[in-house]
Amino acid sequence: MNIGIIGAGTIAHKMAETVTKSGIANMYAIASRSIDKAREFAAIYNIPKAYGSYEEIAADSDIDLIYIATPHSRHYEDCMLCIENGRNVLCEKAFTANAIQAKKLLEFAKEKNVFITEAIWTRYIPMRFVLDEILESGIIGEISSLTANLGYDLSMLDRLQLPELAGGALLDLGVYTLNFAVMAFGKDIAQIKSTCTLNKHGVDMNNSIIIKYKDGKTALLHSNFNAKTDRMGIIYGSKGRIEFKNINNCEGIKVILNNDEVIDYPVPPQVSGYEYEVISSLKAIKENRLECDEMPHSETIFIMELMDSLRKEWGIKYPFE
Repeated sequence: MNIGIIGAGTIAHKMAETVTKSGIANMYAIASRSIDKAREFAAIYNIPKAYGSYEEIAADSDIDLIYIATPHSRHYEDCMLCIENGRNVLCEKAFTANAIQAKKLLEFAKEKNVFITEAIWTRYIPMRFVLDEILESGIIGEISSLTANLGYDLSMLDRLQLPELAGGALLDLGVYTLNFAVMAFGKDIAQIKSTCTLNKHGVDMNNSIIIKYKDGKTALLHSNFNAKTDRMGIIYGSKGRIEFKNINNCEGIKVILNNDEVIDYPVPPQVSGYEYEVISSLKAIKENRLECDEMPHSETIFIMELMDSLRKEWGIKYPFE
């Protein structure tokens, strides 16, 4: 099956390298708003088609799946273009800038009978399902709480800094902490309290979120684009804890019981971790499904609505909203 990519930045390179090295599909086309940049990109990975506009790649009927690797602010527009042309879509997280955009996209994809899913790799990696099994086993007893954080020094990037690019730590990094909490504890939320620090442009540089669930569990989440954090997710129970190393792309899981027994769950070999979202997408397309089981559309909308409510509380509104 043939893969195309819209956008030729860092994350697009990572996807092209992953598809090429893994052999899971044909790296078939790249589109940039600069034809020279598209040709340079294509030469690196021996990609047969290089396009100087997004309209051209969307019109190519030989493409089975287009990966959207543009800034958050463009996701809605670029996905709509692909769907209008009947192209299946794997859209990088955050899926859109807000829940209204997400709902319109998903409704349009359903109307056009086109596959679309959110490319949030933590939902597709094998270690996510290992975590599910550990939680279901009851090995750490009655679970009471979790913590999760994700931070990098990305302060030099305009896509993080600027509201016109739907910037801020929440949509780029906090989306992972929220997904970790939802994967572990579900969506039955009773209350959320939060705070953030804004940069000079009015987007969140860092944020802290406390979620209380209806069953009494709590989740403490933090994301930050000015500092690298330990990126840990820890789930606490009456008989021990689960340490999920790097909630962005798991590097291993430890279960540490109260008697100091340690059980290690190593990560299987992978190219980058991106291959799993592509594999799942291609499988769904072959089976004529419009979404992936790993990241259902309902979950995407739920997370987008959470982030909308947090931004509203913080007074963050993007200029195009």
